Amino acid sequence: MIELKDISKTFNAGKPNEVKALGKLSLEIKQGEFVVIVGSNGSGKTTLLNMVAGTIFTDTGTVTIDGNNATKLPDYGRSKWIARIFQNPLSGTAADLSILDNFRLAALRTQNKGLTIGKNESFKQLVRDKIAALGMGLEDKTEQPIGTLSGGQRQALTLLMSVMDECKILLLDEPTAALDPRSAEKVMRTADELIKQYNLTAILVTHNLKDAANYGTRIIQMGEGQILKDIPSAEKAKLKQAELFEWFG
Repeated sequence: MIELKDISKTFNAGKPNEVKALGKLSLEIKQGEFVVIVGSNGSGKTTLLNMVAGTIFTDTGTVTIDGNNATKLPDYGRSKWIARIFQNPLSGTAADLSILDNFRLAALRTQNKGLTIGKNESFKQLVRDKIAALGMGLEDKTEQPIGTLSGGQRQALTLLMSVMDECKILLLDEPTAALDPRSAEKVMRTADELIKQYNLTAILVTHNLKDAANYGTRIIQMGEGQILKDIPSAEKAKLKQAELFEWFG
């Protein structure tokens, strides 16, 4: 599903503040894998995620997505495969629009937009049913501006919106970093359920080692732009949170 081959990235090359973010890194992620990426600040994990998303291009190497060469394809050109959840709950939605309007825009993410919004009764009920499954009591507030919600509520809804249109890959960029513990747990449970339900290929970048231990089918540790550890499914199932702390000891 995703193949990165010999990718490298250097920021501010040849300047005093040069940063070598990735160096000749190769990685293959198969369909349906849920890969968790951990690493200290500056390890390259966010740059790698941005390479997959198309917000940053490689200096060298190739990016292949679903069998297609996407190396020079920008993020909007990859939207037919990829949905992304950002660290900031304010990102990825239109704050002044209602919950329902945001869901409608999400449903048209990869399609040509016409002159009508198309919020018929069947669509409204579909949105209410999906929101009700969260158990957050928001299904009767779909006309409320989404910007008035808490960070946890907004992040959970953003996850639901990510699968309103065609999506094969879900990128989770530290989605709980700005949330309180209870909201963070709800968001991660929701993400895990959606990934399984829709058989998505997923990448989670996180500093939360509890989430890294509890979620995903594979875990990767990065450092200085390289992959230091790559733990497959069978081994990850046995991995304890305390062992993850030792990686950063």
